[in-house]
Amino acid sequence: MKPPSHRLTCNAGKTPRILAAALASAIISVPLYAQGTGLQTGADSASTGNRASEENRVAPSGQAVAEFTALEQAAGQAPGKPILPSLPGLFAKALKHDAKLAEQRYSLEATREEKPIARSQLLPQLSASGGYLWQDTTNVQTERDDDPRTTSRPGEYTEDYWRVQLSQPLFSLERWRKLDVADAQIDAAELKLAAAERDLALSVSEAYVQAYLASQRLGLLDSQQESLKLQQRQASRAYELGVGNRVDLLESRSRLDQAIADTVEAQNELDNALSELERLTGVRPQMRRLALGALDEVVLKRQWGKPGDWLSRTANNLDVVRAQKEQQVTEADTTTRRAGYYPEMNLNLSYSDRDSEDELRTSEDYTAQVEVSVPLYQGGRTNARVRQGEKRIRAGQAAVDNQRNLAAQQVRKSLRSLNGGIRRLDALQKAINSSQLFLDAAQRGEQLGLRDLVDVLDARASLYDQRIKYVNTLGDYVLQRLKLQSAVGDLSSEDMTDVMALLFSMTRTADAPENTAQPRPASAG
Repeated sequence: MKPPSHRLTCNAGKTPRILAAALASAIISVPLYAQGTGLQTGADSASTGNRASEENRVAPSGQAVAEFTALEQAAGQAPGKPILPSLPGLFAKALKHDAKLAEQRYSLEATREEKPIARSQLLPQLSASGGYLWQDTTNVQTERDDDPRTTSRPGEYTEDYWRVQLSQPLFSLERWRKLDVADAQIDAAELKLAAAERDLALSVSEAYVQAYLASQRLGLLDSQQESLKLQQRQASRAYELGVGNRVDLLESRSRLDQAIADTVEAQNELDNALSELERLTGVRPQMRRLALGALDEVVLKRQWGKPGDWLSRTANNLDVVRAQKEQQVTEADTTTRRAGYYPEMNLNLSYSDRDSEDELRTSEDYTAQVEVSVPLYQGGRTNARVRQGEKRIRAGQAAVDNQRNLAAQQVRKSLRSLNGGIRRLDALQKAINSSQLFLDAAQRGEQLGLRDLVDVLDARASLYDQRIKYVNTLGDYVLQRLKLQSAVGDLSSEDMTDVMALLFSMTRTADAPENTAQPRPASAG
């Protein structure tokens, strides 16, 4: 509520107030109102007051007129072409730069080695060994001098030997099933890498949109700040000339200080978003001097289909598919553990050659052996490992169900946000148009003495607040669109291109003219 003394009435007894209002109007008026439209009251005293106000008007400063004229003529300037960094290009850089994604790539390469490791257990195992021996021994065979018919063996001798051994598994169910475990592990690792790339795409897109929103807010706040600076200078001059009041001056200063504080906050948000992009991509894109452009170029998709159609596609969600693969790893591992109940059969071939000073130890041996081992009792280890694997299978199924629920919840949330965002953007566009009309009326009313400066400041603050809300809502709309595609496993670089095109359609450079026309609806595709 504003003090009654700030209101202007057209009564015959209010001539001094009309005179003051006329003087203040002359100070902050633009050339549009120089054609001299006076207040018609039907009373002679009011007419006299109007004529007096015409005679006693204080001429506006040349700087003020020039600044206001520049603001008016901005609508006739050619629109600038905004420069937006390529979102798909930044994602391509992030694929090469991001350390977390590189970690997943190396992890996948390491997991792929599980296949040759498992296969190696089914292939022949060839080993060779050799050695040199010196031995000094005393026994009954080395001390037999009492019997001339026998020859004693030397107590001290040296020898060298070597041996080659080949082992080939003939039957090992556990080793065969480890191949299936390795295949499942590789599939799960590949899906984990794909999920990491998807998360990186969402992270880059979110940082990109946040930087864009912060840049838009910064542009709007810069424009608001310039307008408030001009308003504050005019209020200060009016107060110095004695035709303004201190309340209007303090109010203009307060609004300007708040706009400066909001600008600092928006600059910090922009720097943080750009820093996040730099962390992900290795480059710091330029995204400055952006402002709200022609809203009639914004094409919004308004029909998103039935939720059931989207929910049926959550089976393609990367987190769901990855959880299923991880469960397959657990199932294959449990099957391998059950193979511990089965016997194993191996073929062993060996050749050895020993050359010794003791002739009785000199030998050359060829060996062929088929060995069968049957696990009879291992202290309950095999039973415990099988039970452990079965419990992990149930845990894996619960993980799959959880990922399905999360994907379905994300689909529902995104659809609600998209449909609600469309309605909110329509309402905000109407609010922007209404706020613009209210600001125009408040400015004219102030120049005619029907409104005061506080009304103009309120109208301008409301207009900028509505524009900022529109930008924020559009940013949330864009992010929810990407999250919806991600929830059904359809996120691609084309979606990023569409997002960039949508942002570009409502963007202009900060020095280009403004357009607040109604956005046109898109087809229901």
